[in-house]
Amino acid sequence: MTLVATPTALRATRATSAVSILGLSKRFRVRRPLAAAVRAPFGRGSRLALANIDLDVHEGEFFGLLGPNGAGKTTLFKVLSTLILPDTGRATVLGHDVVRSPATTRRLLAPVIADERSLHWRLTAVENLKLFSALHGVPRRDVDVRVRELLALVGLDATATQLVGTFSSGMKQRLLIARALLARPRVLLLDEPTRSLDPISARALRTFLRDELVGRQGCSVLLATHSAEEAFGLCDRVAVLDRGRLLATGPVERLARDVGDARFRAWTRDAQHPAWQALGDRGVVAHLSGAVQEDEWTRIDVDVPGGLDQAAHVLDLLTCAGVRVARFERAPLTLAELLDRIVTRRKEAPDA
Repeated sequence: MTLVATPTALRATRATSAVSILGLSKRFRVRRPLAAAVRAPFGRGSRLALANIDLDVHEGEFFGLLGPNGAGKTTLFKVLSTLILPDTGRATVLGHDVVRSPATTRRLLAPVIADERSLHWRLTAVENLKLFSALHGVPRRDVDVRVRELLALVGLDATATQLVGTFSSGMKQRLLIARALLARPRVLLLDEPTRSLDPISARALRTFLRDELVGRQGCSVLLATHSAEEAFGLCDRVAVLDRGRLLATGPVERLARDVGDARFRAWTRDAQHPAWQALGDRGVVAHLSGAVQEDEWTRIDVDVPGGLDQAAHVLDLLTCAGVRVARFERAPLTLAELLDRIVTRRKEAPDA
């Protein structure tokens, strides 16, 4: 995956804040077993969902919230959507406090939740959008034009009169985005929008989000995902959350360089060649994964400290040793590996 600075990212560095979060924390009470309640009837248990979060999202930026299930991404979205109140801290949307000005916030910001069930499956796409137009207060004289525009924007104009119950997951997701855009919000919250989509539909939706919503419509987008590849492939900047705590934040290219640049993947027919072990013994590579057979080739993952220059040196050493390598490329980290590396780096440099 090639990581480059985008025009959106360059604009965002000079833009004002679309979303500003300062010291935001939230705890939820947890239900206790009956035996615990009997022993201590006045005791209270709680779960930390957000712990002193500081974030700033620029106007016109595609910002990613990356973390596993339970990291706090959905809780943060609910605070920004005015659905729940924070315990401490402050959040603003385009300068409006989400607690003090909830009505204004809801006009400026719209959430899009994957697998949401509020669409009416026995109505057509047009009828759904007309119904929600009334709920969003769209003037009646503008409804027909607005609905046609949005269906064309999300690529559903050809299926506008089709019952939503017959839509694929990707089509329903596009309709949810069209519904969110009815009130012309300036900030969109996308909670795992590709979770239930097949790879082809997911790729098409990512392209639409990047090129149309951010590139042409100028929306500020916050994307919550547990896919490191999706976050690094789409976003200008990424914040990494784990168990309610902010572990890291910064431009995609910097995080990828600092955390994920060392992993490379090779396809070879000489997985047992002694050159592989020799690289590890000499400290040229930090880690060799177990080999995975793929047809006639074997896939091996290696950690190469030093990035691309050192990776080129590793490939040169393998070739000179007579190892047949068909492909050698940067490999994406899993979310678990990414979190582990960030935590390890923080322990090694706590003041960094």
